[in-house]
Amino acid sequence: MKKIYIDGQAGTTGLQIHERLKNRPDLQLLEIDPALRKDPQARKALMSEADLVFLCLPDAAAKEAVELMQDLDTRIIDASTAHRTNPDWTYGFPELDANHKEAIKTAKCVANPGCHASGFIALVYPLVKAGLLDPNTKLSAFSLTGYSGGGRKMIEDYERNKTEAMASPKVYGLNLNHKHLPEMKAVCQLNKTPLFTPIVDDFAQGMLVSVFIDPDDLTSKGANLDLERLTSFFQDWYANTNLQVHAGEPSLYSNPLAGTDLMELFINGNENGYVLSARFDNLGKGASGAAVQNMNLMLGLDENEGLQL
Repeated sequence: MKKIYIDGQAGTTGLQIHERLKNRPDLQLLEIDPALRKDPQARKALMSEADLVFLCLPDAAAKEAVELMQDLDTRIIDASTAHRTNPDWTYGFPELDANHKEAIKTAKCVANPGCHASGFIALVYPLVKAGLLDPNTKLSAFSLTGYSGGGRKMIEDYERNKTEAMASPKVYGLNLNHKHLPEMKAVCQLNKTPLFTPIVDDFAQGMLVSVFIDPDDLTSKGANLDLERLTSFFQDWYANTNLQVHAGEPSLYSNPLAGTDLMELFINGNENGYVLSARFDNLGKGASGAAVQNMNLMLGLDENEGLQL
């Protein structure tokens, strides 16, 4: 039986991971006395006992936790932004290709992807990797998300203190410096930072990330792509994964996959351009579901154990 410790269990992602793991007979969850949850020595004692530790902490605290564990053999999944572009860490998106999946299986330290970044990367990485999209292009994207992605304070604001204005969508990140941009650029091997703004709306869970592709940004190798070929390309790329690829949807809602760990990709547009969309649960494949999937791979367990598919 593998031993698991969640450092930062009181946060949204930590609570979701705990809920997914608490009844699994193949795992033992190590619990800290609530009065000692910020005590370094008490935390380190549990970290040293665990086979794997989830870090569900703010970035600075996650870095401090890694320092606390530097002399331990315990494996780590960090759900924060702190290590997603660190070359010494493995990026935890196994569906991207066989090399990513194998790297996760053997990694000591895995950075769990950001929610907005997961949708963007699922759409852009294959095109760049296959040589179809020019890595020098300046991509534009947006993401529509439920309020649970904003953490405990935002959840409380929407569910207990909602103002009239909060019944409408809110665009944020208008400084074009969203915290997920570095991993979106790095993992997709883009040379230019994308233009990206997220939108939060009055629903709890669900996410729809859309990326615009200009045919002029395709390479000579991708010059003959049309909607049908582009759809087939993504279907072939993700054929042996849980990601589902669809074409020809004239409109999309953001939250049909709430409560699941699935991701759907939608390929739309025409000869003038394409809009590629990824739909998933921001707390599922965008956070805790992805973390559990990575844990399963790292511990040699069934990849889909405990996932809602």
